[in-house]
Amino acid sequence: MVKHVTTADFEEVVIKAEGKVLVDFFATWCGPCSMMAPVLEQVSDITPDVKIVKVDIDENPELAERYKVMSIPTFMVFENGTVVKKTVGAISKSELLELIG
Repeated sequence: MVKHVTTADFEEVVIKAEGKVLVDFFATWCGPCSMMAPVLEQVSDITPDVKIVKVDIDENPELAERYKVMSIPTFMVFENGTVVKKTVGAISKSELLELIG
């Protein structure tokens, strides 16, 4: 299940999490972001060991600024609280699986 996080719970859910967390920085008005939503749900179903969360950059601009999100969607893989991988733009399910692999 893909969970929405905010500035208030980002530290707890992402930074303090053990293992991998995929963060999708998105906006509701973004077409490519909307196209990625069902793909993220599919990936979350087949990768139970990876937490997948979404951050709305319009509602949480400080997080977008902190992680220098300039274009959306931006996907970042955090491992034990540190960004280890990043990609920008809509990607295929297989590319997403490779990213978190």
